[in-house]
Amino acid sequence: MKMFEHTDKPRLFALPPGLDFPNAVVQGVLERATGIRPEALAQVEIYVNTQRMQRRMRSLFADGGARLLPQIRVLGEIGQDLATKDLPPAIPPLRRRLELAQLVARLIEAEPDLAPRSSIFPLADSLADLMDEMQGEGVSPETLRNLDVDDQSGHWQRALSFVSLVEQFLGDAAKTNPDKEGRQRQVIERLVTRWADTPPTHPVIIAGSTGSRGATAHLMRAVARLPQGAVILPGFDWDMPNTAWAQLEDALSAEDHPQYRFAALTRDLGLTPEDIQLWAATSAPNPARNRLLSLALRPAPVTDQWQIEGPVFEGVQNATQGVTLVEAKSPRQEALAIALILRDAAERREPIALITPDRNLTRQVTAALDRWGIEPDDSAGRPLALSAPGRLFRHVGDLFLRELTSDHLLAILKHPLTHSGSARGDHLRWTRDLELEVLRRGLPYPTPEALNQWALKREGDEALQTWVSWINETLFQPNFSETKDLETWVDQHVTLTEIVARGPENSDQSELWNKPAGREALRKITELQNEAPFGGEMSAQDYMSLFSAILNQGEVRDPNTPHKGIMFWGTLEARVQGTETVILAGLNEGSWPEAPKPDPWMNRKMRQQAGLLLPERRIGLSAHDFQQAAAAKRVILTRAARNDESETVPSRWINRLVNLLGGMSSDGSEALGAMRQRGETWLSWAEQLEAISVSVPAENRPSPRPPVTSRPTRLSVTRISKLIRDPYAIYAEQVLKLRPLRPLHQPPDAPLRGTVLHQVLEDFVTQRPDEETSDAAKARLLEVADDVLNREAPWPATRALWKAKLERVADWFIDEEAKRRDYSRTIATEVRGQLKLDDLGFTLTGTADRIDQDHDGRLWIYDYKTGSPPSEKAQRHFDKQLLLEAVIAKAGGFEKLPDSDVGHVAYIGLGAQPVCINIPLSPPEIDQIKDELSDLISAYHRPEQGYLSRRAVQEQRFEGDYDHLARFGEWDDSQPGNDVEVGQ
Repeated sequence: MKMFEHTDKPRLFALPPGLDFPNAVVQGVLERATGIRPEALAQVEIYVNTQRMQRRMRSLFADGGARLLPQIRVLGEIGQDLATKDLPPAIPPLRRRLELAQLVARLIEAEPDLAPRSSIFPLADSLADLMDEMQGEGVSPETLRNLDVDDQSGHWQRALSFVSLVEQFLGDAAKTNPDKEGRQRQVIERLVTRWADTPPTHPVIIAGSTGSRGATAHLMRAVARLPQGAVILPGFDWDMPNTAWAQLEDALSAEDHPQYRFAALTRDLGLTPEDIQLWAATSAPNPARNRLLSLALRPAPVTDQWQIEGPVFEGVQNATQGVTLVEAKSPRQEALAIALILRDAAERREPIALITPDRNLTRQVTAALDRWGIEPDDSAGRPLALSAPGRLFRHVGDLFLRELTSDHLLAILKHPLTHSGSARGDHLRWTRDLELEVLRRGLPYPTPEALNQWALKREGDEALQTWVSWINETLFQPNFSETKDLETWVDQHVTLTEIVARGPENSDQSELWNKPAGREALRKITELQNEAPFGGEMSAQDYMSLFSAILNQGEVRDPNTPHKGIMFWGTLEARVQGTETVILAGLNEGSWPEAPKPDPWMNRKMRQQAGLLLPERRIGLSAHDFQQAAAAKRVILTRAARNDESETVPSRWINRLVNLLGGMSSDGSEALGAMRQRGETWLSWAEQLEAISVSVPAENRPSPRPPVTSRPTRLSVTRISKLIRDPYAIYAEQVLKLRPLRPLHQPPDAPLRGTVLHQVLEDFVTQRPDEETSDAAKARLLEVADDVLNREAPWPATRALWKAKLERVADWFIDEEAKRRDYSRTIATEVRGQLKLDDLGFTLTGTADRIDQDHDGRLWIYDYKTGSPPSEKAQRHFDKQLLLEAVIAKAGGFEKLPDSDVGHVAYIGLGAQPVCINIPLSPPEIDQIKDELSDLISAYHRPEQGYLSRRAVQEQRFEGDYDHLARFGEWDDSQPGNDVEVGQ
């Protein structure tokens, strides 16, 4: 079949930006096939970039009626026919990475200064990428060794230690055990050689590739020279003048330009841009827009042409007529504005595509669309690691790394795939009960013993006992500090996850491997199992790093039927699709274009010398994607001025376009203003959508007055202090019977530290031998602290910190203790007491940390404080704990202690500045304190007395346990209380 006329020049075609590229390619093929025999079309070979483009073109050919279709192949699948059957198959990429990881690990073990062990797998991945690139670009190891690196020899010698690891996989070894990229290069070189001897007589076309990789560019050059060969370039800039093309010769300065690859290809073929022919007689949607984009994206050395061409640019209004610029304040506002645009298009039944490399943004837009029940057609799917099977495997894998915490335990038990066989209803009920136990009692690090004690509260429930035994046997794994081979790690991980999914009944009905996400997880894990023999020995941390990286490579398609007209495309998918309306989102530096990945081996100059790809290559490809997409009929450009951390920098292409329009002419400024105004319309609607439509009046400061019969008749000494400072908290706790829930993962907070310190000092004081030296006392104090901390504080770092704080004040405490022993002896610790006020029907309770008795028979009551103890003035008016304990002691209310006069009460502060605040007391003073207590209780036994919220809090900046219930924030402490009768 003859499709092209004879020519002595290589045959290059192109299509302008903005066209539906696959459709235009198909139309051009059909136009050139007019009048030929029907079977001749089946001889045409068309090579495309992706399987998605392959499917699209087959669909377009099929839509034209009954005909034989051309042979449409994917460039990455060259070499799967019989002509290359003698070439060895490519080594799986995972196997090569595992082999490299072992070599890197051995090198780091031999030379620890080269890199930390945690970087083994990242370095192995980077070396594998370097290998692929060297084979794809035809760069030998000798080329790297011969680089001129006199100015950076130190760094290069360290890098060369790693780079030399790949040599054993290159050269002759690559011919017998090639990587995927190396085999692709061999296949292409063999094909090019065969074509040079015996060129095919049928048409061979490469469509859609930019030739950014060396092997692909080599094939494109060969096809362009075939008698019936042609290369069709996408998004070619027909409007760029020769002066601009001339600036695209130096890769170091020009490779980030969208047309650089086309300039390099034409030079390699001995052509000029004028030699490139138009493939199809289909005009661009907006030729004026293409001219504007071409001018905006001119190479940096010739942007001075803006001053010449800008003022005389014609048709700027037409060029920007279909362009909207949305400059949101935040990613959330950007996502909501995009969602509104998509919803509007869905209502008008107009197809629309969101194009962005920012996957976080697409997830936010998907969440915003959910309010209207719109499910977009997302080409990228969802990362396998975020799917249900992926999350369960990660949760179970964490058991190998660290001690099981309450939040981790509940995350596993509440996972939708856990116990997904029979009797899942009972599993959920027991999990709920266990969660309430954790929230109420606190259990930072659960143990089998603690769970068994909880289960024993329901001795008659045998199914619950079985369930708890299953948890203990499954989730409490031994310490995995030793290294194991990868096969063992994978088998243990998969087996344990399957046990968790099946439940204690060991049912075969678990949902772990079902549905698309389960099948994708099974595929990736099977791949890991197949290659595990090449992984060698590794630690649990190394294994989970590898496993997480493999999960992140998997993608899961949404099983729901998406909206056909709402499409999410990545930049790669956008090259092979076509629609009249597109949204280009996330147009900020670092997002689009993405920041180049750091190269641990070579800088830009060394890469250019070696013939490897420059980091700017990806930026140039992104620029080309932008130029193509921005030339669509209707375009919405969006960005956020801030992200979660700081202000963002607009994408360089947005900056160029805005600066050009703003300075070219009054028409340009007016067009830019109109673009922004159209964007402001969507932003204002987004703000209205999130605006609060119902005005809720602010609450008054509460001061509830419950019935006297419902008021508390029993309070502890610490609750009396709370009654004075925040009566509303007593109302919520004692009248409403509300208790604050503990966090799932209890932090090592101040109350717990106080409890631990009290226990340490109690044990130290009660076990004190006679005639103990200061050094011996200090050693015993720290020994007691170790014992209590190991028992009560299950956080290694916290134990070390709290012990260090105690050690700083140990000398002071022991010296003070020696002074106290001179005039008193300890007669009770942690002793309970109570005082009944019979005339009020009220009981005061309390627990004294420590009570000493001096030689005169008077009592000294002490309380330990880890922070700053209250001053004497604060104790007299608010914090009456010790004073009230003195009242109980004087009345003989402490267990096994006779009534005695109290001479002193004192706080022993063991904070950063240790101090002992001592208050001497006389019997009349204690009687006065008792009278003040009676007056306080009498006041709250009157119906008209309300429980005012935050009456006299010590620190305004600290939030109380019940402030949210009191709606604090809608009122402040300067407002009077709103007395309201409740419960009447």
